[in-house]
Amino acid sequence: MLETSARLLRLLALLQAHRDWPGPELARRLEVSERTIRNDIDRLRQLGYPVESTRGMAGGYRLGPGATMPPLLLEDDEAVAIAVSLGRAATGGITGMDDAAIRALVKLEGVLPTRLRRRVEALRAFAETIPPDEPIPGADAETLAALTNACRDREAMRIAYTRHDGASSRRVVEPYRVVNWGRRWYLVAFDRERNDWRTFRLDRIDRIDPTGLLFAPRALPDDDVSAYIARTVSRAAWLFRARLILHAPAEEMIARLHRSFGVIEAIDERSCALICGANSADAMAVWLGFLDVPFTVDGSPELVAAMQDVIDRYQQAIAPDITK
Repeated sequence: MLETSARLLRLLALLQAHRDWPGPELARRLEVSERTIRNDIDRLRQLGYPVESTRGMAGGYRLGPGATMPPLLLEDDEAVAIAVSLGRAATGGITGMDDAAIRALVKLEGVLPTRLRRRVEALRAFAETIPPDEPIPGADAETLAALTNACRDREAMRIAYTRHDGASSRRVVEPYRVVNWGRRWYLVAFDRERNDWRTFRLDRIDRIDPTGLLFAPRALPDDDVSAYIARTVSRAAWLFRARLILHAPAEEMIARLHRSFGVIEAIDERSCALICGANSADAMAVWLGFLDVPFTVDGSPELVAAMQDVIDRYQQAIAPDITK
């Protein structure tokens, strides 16, 4: 006798291969009792598959509309994980995989029950990924689903949040987008108590409670939510900050530099300012050499001293040893 999960798959395959099936015939095909068939049909219905009963002497079953795709048995979190993965593959710029991922996502939505299809649609509409593509972070699937559903439904949520310094707080927020940047997921939301936009790391959200309060949509802090996350997250991580004058047009530097480098502000047609940061002045002094454009440090004696140290080390490394 087949195991329950294997039998359910076989039962689904039979239902899809034939318009109507008498109950006794299904029992004979699967080598089980008619009572087991009735229990299996109830299980399929609980999973969301539209199995209809047909009239007749022995009674029978058929699959309702929308169940013509191959059978799929997934737990809720498995379906969410597949949807996230397919969405990333479809937009991640992986050669040869984008079209296939889109087709697979369409097929997945075709066989999912309505309750799961809505979660998949919310993830596709409100979860964004910033290139370059990296492994999906370990965000909790329930948290991700709850927040994207709140984005879709425009429902304010009460969250328990732990800040980077370990302090805990309770916030009432209006969720707008969930964004994957680097190795983590972030929520872009309007904080009602602080009356301002905030970003929250999903792995630091300890609890989410619905408020039942709907909110009117606000204008986002930036038309490009990905750029907004890149700026705010980078700034939050900076321990050292500086302002540079780049001797190149702002449009050129915006195209060349990743958003995480900092904020570029136009000065005139031939120069722009870069407000940037790093873990330390020494670290910034090293990576500034990769800018490949003339620049001037605007203030920041600490950065100037760190750059001079780097210059001295390089000169020492390439200077001839006159003691020999």
